[in-house]
Amino acid sequence: MCGIVGYIGKQDAYPILIKGLHRLEYRGYDSAGVALISADGKLNVYKTKGKVAELERFAADKDTSGTIGIAHTRWATHGEPNDVNAHPHYSQNGRIALIHNGIIENYGVLKQMLIGKGYTFRSETDTEVLVQFIDYLRTTNNCSLFEAVQAALNQVIGAYAIAVLDRDNKDEIIAARKSSPLVIGIGDGEYFLASDATPIAEYVKDVVYLNDGEIAIINRNKPFRIVNLNNIESKIDICKLEMNISELEKGGYPHFMLKEIFEQPRTITDCIRGRINVEGTDVILSGILDHKERFLNARRIICVACGTSWHAGMIGEYLFEDLCGIEVKVEYASEFRYRNPVVHPDDIVLAISQSGETADTLAAVELAKSRGAFIYGICNVVGSSIARATDSGTYIHVGPEIGVASTKAFTGQVTVLVMMAMMIARLKGRIDTERYESVLRGLLAMPEKIKEILSQADRIKEVAAIYTYARNFLYLGRGCNYPTAMEGALKLKEISYIHAEGCPAAEMKHGTIALIDHEMPTVVIATNGSIYEKTISNIQEIKARGGKVIAVVTEGDTIVSHMADHCIWVPETDEYLTPLLSSIPLQLFAYYIAVNKGRDVDQPRNLAKSVTVE
Repeated sequence: MCGIVGYIGKQDAYPILIKGLHRLEYRGYDSAGVALISADGKLNVYKTKGKVAELERFAADKDTSGTIGIAHTRWATHGEPNDVNAHPHYSQNGRIALIHNGIIENYGVLKQMLIGKGYTFRSETDTEVLVQFIDYLRTTNNCSLFEAVQAALNQVIGAYAIAVLDRDNKDEIIAARKSSPLVIGIGDGEYFLASDATPIAEYVKDVVYLNDGEIAIINRNKPFRIVNLNNIESKIDICKLEMNISELEKGGYPHFMLKEIFEQPRTITDCIRGRINVEGTDVILSGILDHKERFLNARRIICVACGTSWHAGMIGEYLFEDLCGIEVKVEYASEFRYRNPVVHPDDIVLAISQSGETADTLAAVELAKSRGAFIYGICNVVGSSIARATDSGTYIHVGPEIGVASTKAFTGQVTVLVMMAMMIARLKGRIDTERYESVLRGLLAMPEKIKEILSQADRIKEVAAIYTYARNFLYLGRGCNYPTAMEGALKLKEISYIHAEGCPAAEMKHGTIALIDHEMPTVVIATNGSIYEKTISNIQEIKARGGKVIAVVTEGDTIVSHMADHCIWVPETDEYLTPLLSSIPLQLFAYYIAVNKGRDVDQPRNLAKSVTVE
């Protein structure tokens, strides 16, 4: 969850670190801090509760000189958010400073051992235990910082991405990772490190993604080295970073979330580019083509995902079962990994994650691999841990998503799932040419249709203003729009802090209808399709009990539009593509309610973008 960034080179480190923290703030914003080694060898550590802007104010009159430093923005795990628990943490003698993303599970045992050795602790964090342990090993064994870090990591249990400084060596940073992401940028006589590429993209194009159990020795005067925990030299695999810096800025929008909602016509175009031909007569995903027999002979597809990605997987279930005739299970990765799931060698496990770093999903991937299943990834971030751990996969190519509440990543995931289902159905001979080409042409038309919905933003804003008072919402949908309803409810919960529940419309009468009254608005996805009439019946049941209905309907609708209190129109499309359209007004609706309530839309309380801890 937390964001870490580091720099060593010829430039002043502090401005680079602060800018990097701002870029990483979507990963956590409970507190922030920085550690710098000045030219005269002094270790300066500044940290404070709150966002990065608070750190800037706190450090404004402090000595921030130095060309080497590390910095951190926190999402709290051990210890409440406050100045003392903020990172960096430093050793009792003030010699070593450390930043950490992850959890040290055996910190309690280590802490008691260190207390017995005379160490005292300032904070409640597991991270302070780690830095004190490194100091203890270094002092006891009279070894280098690298050797002490290596020895410590061989004894800790848990997940980590760390960067460590020693005030007596202003030429070196030691960094390591296990189950938490870390990327190192290689420049001309300078190095950058970060939790992901967003803070370093404007400085370097050559990057190295550390693998689990690897330690990097980053020295400005020596060749860059990577070794594993057993001190075996690792091959340095340099990748080229491709990222548009403009995607990391708001571009005139008040929030990243609104910008990313309005980017969806372009991001869906980028997602399908080079995969569907311009005539709309064929789709090719190389990840499937290269493993065609696996998909043709798959016993089941098991989707493992969390949050928004889980909702996308639910839509995939409808697509794969109906179009491809393949049994599908959709699992919360956090539950899958702690069961003893039945996984067969001829199963395909579909891992869906925007960041490609979701800890539970990554663990589910490793479990499925150990059972012999074929693993296919759907990720956004190139070079991410899940992308590298899978056997094959497809990137969604929607660009960096900074807003904590996912928008364009969701529609990108659904777009890839549609393309996968269409390609597999064609390979299996389960879809006729007319329907196949109709869906593909519908995908090609999707960007323009989304633009039509976005043109109604002011109308959606007006409807949102009417319902900002509500304390609870019900979201209903049927078929592949049931997961879309759940996603709409999640968006509202995440950024407005209003309780919302997404349900299958047909299940409402089996309990949920007891909640319906004039104070309980219901959002109903009632687009044209095979079960449109059934949804009309559900709306009538709500209205009969005094409920208010906001309906998402197909343009030209003449039935629901006379029943609902408010309607939001979406263009006509194939039934399997309706989630791509109906999700857009739900994103805008949640956004405007949150703005009306004065919420921090991009950084909602208690949440972080990339969940890299359990």
